[in-house]
Amino acid sequence: MSVVDVAASAQLASVWDDNISGLNIGVLLTDERGQVLATNDVAAELMQLAKSDLLTGARPAGWHLRDETGAAMPDWAELAGQVLRAGSPLSTPMVIARSGQPLSRIWADYHAVRVQGRSRVLILLQPVHTDVPHSRGLLDPLTGLPGRVLLLDRLEQSLVRARSRGTLSTLVLVDVHQLARFNAEHGFDRGDDLLTTLAGRLREGLADEHTVARYGGDEFAVVAEHPSGTGEAIAEQAREVAGWPMRIGRRRVRPGLRVSWVTTDGHAPVHSVLARAEQQLQH
Repeated sequence: MSVVDVAASAQLASVWDDNISGLNIGVLLTDERGQVLATNDVAAELMQLAKSDLLTGARPAGWHLRDETGAAMPDWAELAGQVLRAGSPLSTPMVIARSGQPLSRIWADYHAVRVQGRSRVLILLQPVHTDVPHSRGLLDPLTGLPGRVLLLDRLEQSLVRARSRGTLSTLVLVDVHQLARFNAEHGFDRGDDLLTTLAGRLREGLADEHTVARYGGDEFAVVAEHPSGTGEAIAEQAREVAGWPMRIGRRRVRPGLRVSWVTTDGHAPVHSVLARAEQQLQH
């Protein structure tokens, strides 16, 4: 049996057999929608899935893909589209869990490639045997802001300082509402222009000591520390600077935004702070 299972042409299967049969890392090839076209045994083992599940998108009951805090990861379609549009690699840690229990920790490196003249995403999977190395996956390739990995680290440090100093830490989430509809109407390039403009406004409009990061495909995050009060003023400032009308191409648009914030004395764990902020975005 082939070491590579594919959901594509026999020609692709032959090429991939020749190239990855001897590798000891997990290899996935996806299209721009995140559909897995080819995979190997190592990838299936690391993902705790059958190769047929990887190819069809099926997942066993209770199987989940999480980040280091336990929050749900963006789906592969979102990550694949981001990598292809930015043209830059993306690295992120993932935790495979089943029924709430973590089974394995993996580094996933996403690369834009061309296969048989078509744009594809090559995903390389490796097990994480030690703490997540902070030299990888730090910056979001589109906006240049800190990415999800660095955001979680900054938030954890902020919570530690709040506990030890008796101060407060605030997390603000800024969600670009209906970004998918904007992309459908104006194209992904314009959507990326919108995101990079918002990133620049948040970075320039907020205090230098605040951390501004890209938390997800359509979400930004701000981590701020303050001696007293609530984070409401910080959240409103973020809403104000990000909500100004902007010119995207030849159109003048005002981004639709949803903003939530959570303030803590540092005794709440990172995943609880994130979960609370995400929950508030839905109300």
